[in-house]
Amino acid sequence: MVGGGIAGLVAARDLAKAGLRVSLVESRPQFGGAVGSHMVAESVFDSGAESFATRTPDVAALIDELGLTDRVCTPNQAGSWVYLPDGARPGERSGVLGIPGDLSSDALRQTLGRLGWWRAKQDLKRPARIGSQATTVGELVRARMGSAVVDKLVAPFTLGVHSLHPDDLDVDAVAPGLKQALREKGSLVAAAASLRAATPAGQNVASLRGGMNVLAEALVRDLTRRGVKLVAGYDVLALDRDPRRDGWMVVQRQPEAGDKTAIARGELLVMAADGTSAIRLLSGADPEFSHLQPDPSPRVALATLVVDCPALDSAPRGTGVLVSPAVTDVRAKAMTHASAKWEWVRDALPEGRHVVRLSYGRGGGTDAQPAPELELSDDQLVRLALRDASRLLGVPIEPQDLVDADVVRWEQALSRPSAGHPERVIKVREGVSRLPSAIAVGAWLAGTGLAAVVADTRAQVAALLASRGVHPAPD
Repeated sequence: MVGGGIAGLVAARDLAKAGLRVSLVESRPQFGGAVGSHMVAESVFDSGAESFATRTPDVAALIDELGLTDRVCTPNQAGSWVYLPDGARPGERSGVLGIPGDLSSDALRQTLGRLGWWRAKQDLKRPARIGSQATTVGELVRARMGSAVVDKLVAPFTLGVHSLHPDDLDVDAVAPGLKQALREKGSLVAAAASLRAATPAGQNVASLRGGMNVLAEALVRDLTRRGVKLVAGYDVLALDRDPRRDGWMVVQRQPEAGDKTAIARGELLVMAADGTSAIRLLSGADPEFSHLQPDPSPRVALATLVVDCPALDSAPRGTGVLVSPAVTDVRAKAMTHASAKWEWVRDALPEGRHVVRLSYGRGGGTDAQPAPELELSDDQLVRLALRDASRLLGVPIEPQDLVDADVVRWEQALSRPSAGHPERVIKVREGVSRLPSAIAVGAWLAGTGLAAVVADTRAQVAALLASRGVHPAPD
């Protein structure tokens, strides 16, 4: 197995449960990928994903299997705000992706403005066919509801969650079923409301006490107990068919040991690396994969600040703030007020102390086109985060209020589901199906979020095992 993120760990567990001997190779020093941890002010917090979507039972089922159900927690229901050029306002919570599922609130009318609100209401009168052929989220929402909804509601959401503008996001990849619901319900408002209603009220996301990093740690412990060979700190240079037997051969290198190389052999191949690495390695087995390189992953930097600031006790901006791309006085694309969002974080802190996490990489910065703030040093980014947090929260936070800070940078952690992404995924899956005893998993194929990754990974592994007449044993 290649890749030790959540997809790789979940795949390894299901394979081991089926009685197979499993070896998993990860290039990073630790396992878990974007579901990681870091220590700030002598406390452990999530360094990546902090929650999971509850629209499907897949993550909850995995958590239950690992004996973590008693640690499941839900966020404060105050909700997030949106920061626009004219100031901060409560965010839209009636639909999906920032698309409103109800146009009747006064707050929404004020956010959109008179003309923007009038244009959004035209969605209720327009034929369902309008926008039904749109490929991106921006194209769909603009056709149905106008530019104000895109700019003031949807763009802050997608930039904060997916690090991409709505015009760069494939609608079928990030909101499966939305266009079908539009055809059935007759309006985008009703479609967004129906998708929202599919999730129990107040339970759109959940987490674990101690953070989602607890899930990754539990998976590693479980794999160790099952005898899975876990190899960290090794780059995979190449893979090919094993000429000695009907199987696979993986060439590994350990940079920290003078580029020491090793060869691992096995009957099955699970490719759980990031999209760029996966295509590079699969191209060695079949050159046709070289034409299926995914778009560059967005680069993101997360600045976590621990501050002594009693003025934040009232959670002035709810659980956090999503930032409009039209804003010029803030460089962050989103901010989470973690100690207001999660009770377990608040309970672990002294009175008046708070944790805020700001996300940078507006516009989906890549290696080719990095967002300017990503080029800052960690110290510079922390200073920028203090300034941005003060503006987003509407509360002065001075340098002397800072207790501790840490910056985590992610370069291959997020998928980039731009226009045409679902079609590329289909082609990749078709290509992998032609390889003997191989599957490919991960967020770049399944979609953003733990719910999508866990469900897809377990389905792919189950199909691989079924093709060999093997089935995972129950716990």
